[in-house]
Amino acid sequence: SKKYLVSSLHQSLKRLQLDYVDIFYSHRFDPNTPLEETMGALDLIVRQGKALYAGISNYDGANTCEAAHIMEQLGTPLTIHQPKYSMFHRPIEKDLLHHTARHGIGVIAFSPLAQGLLSDKYLNGIPADSRAGKAATSRLQEQITPAVVTKLQKLNAIASARGQSLAQLALRWALRDERMTSLVIGASRVEQIEDNVAALRGPALSSEELTAIEEILAG
Repeated sequence: SKKYLVSSLHQSLKRLQLDYVDIFYSHRFDPNTPLEETMGALDLIVRQGKALYAGISNYDGANTCEAAHIMEQLGTPLTIHQPKYSMFHRPIEKDLLHHTARHGIGVIAFSPLAQGLLSDKYLNGIPADSRAGKAATSRLQEQITPAVVTKLQKLNAIASARGQSLAQLALRWALRDERMTSLVIGASRVEQIEDNVAALRGPALSSEELTAIEEILAG
C-alpha cells in the first residue's frame, strides 16, 4: 500500500542516514492492493526526491506490463526490474524479458549463482561447512541431488576449458542475453567481488558452448 511503501522508505533513509536512495523497489506484487496505488506511491517517492528511480521485483510478465503502463501515464517510468534468474531458474525467458524489452525496462537479476549452488562448493556433494551443510534441512540441501551434482561437474568442465570457475561461467551465461542489464551478486569478501567481475574478461560464450550447456541443463 501507499502508506506501507512510504513508511518503509522513510525508515530505510533514517537507518542509512541518507536523504535519498538511487532506486526504490516494490519488491513483490500484492494482489490485495490495486497496482494504481502501489505505482502511485513509487511515483510520489520519485517526485519528492527521496528516490532517483523506481523499480519492481518479482513481478510476472502481465503485472509488469500493467505496472509499466501506469507509470508511463504518471510520467515516472519504471527503470529496472529485479527478477530471480540463473541456469537453474529460467521462467523469465518465457514470461518477462520480451515485456521488459518492449517497455524499455532494464533487468538486473538476483541469485545468478542459485544461492551458491553454481559454484565449486558442491561439485562433490554437500560440504559440512557450506550453507546447505549447516542447515539440518533446507531447500538448497534438497536441490543438491546426485543428478544435480553431475550437472555441476559437467558445467565445471566447460568452465575449466574456458579458463574460468563455475561461478564465472554461470555469471557470463546469465549475461549472454542483451536484455539483461546487470546482475546482483552476494559477496562477503572483496575477493569474491573481484572473482565475479573477472567473469567478464573471458570470451563470449560460443554457440557450441551454449548448446553444450543447454544439453547439460536439460539432462
